[in-house]
Amino acid sequence: MPLLARMLASPLFIDIGAGAVDGLAELFTERRISANGQVLVAVGPGQGQEIWDRVKGSLPLAGLFMVDGANLAVAGDLQAALQERAYDAVVGIGGGRTLDVTKYAATRAGVPMVAVATNLAHDGICSPVASLEYRGGKGSFGVSMPLAVVVDLDYVRAAPPRMVRSGVGDAISNLSAIEDWQLAHRERGEPVDGLAVTFARTAAEAMLHREDGIADDDFLIALAEALVLSGMAMSVAGTSRPCSGACHEIIHAVEALYPGTANHGELAGAGALFAYHLRDNHKRFEQIAECLRRHELPLTPSDLGITDEQFAAAVLQAPQTRPDRYTILEHLDLDQDQVRAEVASFVRALDG
Repeated sequence: MPLLARMLASPLFIDIGAGAVDGLAELFTERRISANGQVLVAVGPGQGQEIWDRVKGSLPLAGLFMVDGANLAVAGDLQAALQERAYDAVVGIGGGRTLDVTKYAATRAGVPMVAVATNLAHDGICSPVASLEYRGGKGSFGVSMPLAVVVDLDYVRAAPPRMVRSGVGDAISNLSAIEDWQLAHRERGEPVDGLAVTFARTAAEAMLHREDGIADDDFLIALAEALVLSGMAMSVAGTSRPCSGACHEIIHAVEALYPGTANHGELAGAGALFAYHLRDNHKRFEQIAECLRRHELPLTPSDLGITDEQFAAAVLQAPQTRPDRYTILEHLDLDQDQVRAEVASFVRALDG
């Protein structure tokens, strides 16, 4: 009987724990990424420089590149730097913006990339997507997944608590994205990848009911694993579908209309909660609301730093951010008055 299987892209190596960055040099040699450590290290502001100072002694042949923005221009400069010398690999050290720049440059230069995450703000740690700014807006670009992922809990604990908690919002938003994908399957015949759904749902459920928080290593490990699983879900699907639905359409609209209000994970959690309000799914609504409250994440528009009217405007614009995507927003196709009424009802449900 023939064995039927499919090949899945995934990181070669994942290390989550305290002091994990101290094993970088060994990672390169043992995993045959680089025999002598001739790698380019891309660091972002903040802890990236600190980690470079910590590891450069063990990587004497490594070069340094400072990532000073999350845009295509900086990614292009990093790509050019990679191509100037015969680097074996590139290491991105920092938060999601630094990792996105590094993933994009590594993909275009055709070199393997190692992701060293210093916070757990969203699922970009391991995803095959880079979110970068360009002249006139911000876009999502398909990229290769990191060859290895390192999450040092010493640096995660030192990151702003808000940035760590926000990863919870991004993880649990998978539940809403999955429902949108299944809705598109029922209404439009869009294929759904069951394995991708399994990864995405497992990531979300792993965080939904946990009673501990970011002060506990077990919680941080579970969150890091959930975010890696979300990246794997997108890789399996070949699309961000299992982790991005109406919740992320709302994210893109808020970021376009009101930049600098809340961060990605915070918007994802609140967007997923609003999507469940629209679905009239009271059980999931209460579960997600309780999870967000437990981890001190925003629920209402005012929690996000915008008015109810501004949130309604973002909901109205949200479908335009992904014209190819069918979610609960496209399905209901609410007009301006209906959206305002739903937002008012949503806020009352949370204030009551």
